[in-house]
Amino acid sequence: MHDVPLWLWIVFAVTVAVALAVDLLMNRKAHVIGVKEAAVWSTVWVGLAIVFGVVVYVVVGTTAGVEYTTAWLLEKSLSVDNLFVFALIFGYFQVPREYQHRVLFLGVLGALVFRGLFLAAGVAVVSRFAAVMFVFSAFLLYSSYKILTSGEESVDPGKSIAVRLLRKFVAVRDDYAGNRFFLRENGRLVATPLLAVVAAVEGADLVFAIDSVPAVLGVSSDVFIVYTSNAFAILGLRALYFLLADLLNRFHYLSKGLALILAFIAVKLALQAAHETIGLDIPEVHALVSLAVIAAVLITSVVLSVVRPAPSGGSGTQRHDEP
Repeated sequence: MHDVPLWLWIVFAVTVAVALAVDLLMNRKAHVIGVKEAAVWSTVWVGLAIVFGVVVYVVVGTTAGVEYTTAWLLEKSLSVDNLFVFALIFGYFQVPREYQHRVLFLGVLGALVFRGLFLAAGVAVVSRFAAVMFVFSAFLLYSSYKILTSGEESVDPGKSIAVRLLRKFVAVRDDYAGNRFFLRENGRLVATPLLAVVAAVEGADLVFAIDSVPAVLGVSSDVFIVYTSNAFAILGLRALYFLLADLLNRFHYLSKGLALILAFIAVKLALQAAHETIGLDIPEVHALVSLAVIAAVLITSVVLSVVRPAPSGGSGTQRHDEP
């Protein structure tokens, strides 16, 4: 665990709160997010993540800085899968483009809360039972295998667990009513499809957290490092989606790259667990090595996707778990 001063936690919380408030104010009126606007916000979120990483490096130390950068890059790469699912959900529910930002904004807020809970629980378990990392390692290897061997899958977001649960508690009308989530019909409160979309997005993030949390714990077991890196990666998702929405299917090699990254983190976790439970003579993977491997795999995947375009109708990542 790193010695993180309380004021740095406060700086992180204030930075996130202010940025979200500014984002919300600038997008309080429903409108279509263009490429230029998305590029500006993507630059803002990436810039904030980098600046915060420099602060971590200076205040907490070199190791913490490298771990933060590695964890952020890992989460950023894994979160690309979320973009494909967002596109799938928006297409299925035929969400008007001017309302998509509001859905993703609420999705991000929910993700910040649930990821925080999952990560805190994960850190607590790992700190008490180091052997559980063997389980995490096996799960990540399985996830890697599934990505490498999966083909085209047909997914129905309308039948996802999250949406089915929502329909059990409230009636959902067929038509949108602007950007409203609820309205009264014949004296009863009913939900609009926009609320079902939020439920589907939140459910999808919970599914992705199953891979994401063990993966980031393979980089660091410090709650400050894993949560702040996750938060900055998640906060930039909305802008990244609007920036890359029309280009997602071009990165068809990215799924293979993500599979390799998960397999690498699985090996790193297994070595770390063996080092702590079996013998100190078993080597661990240095944080700088992790950073180099993840960066190299991501760059190679993107370059190959550009150099060798997918055949017509090809697609990118295939982690279409049911949300």
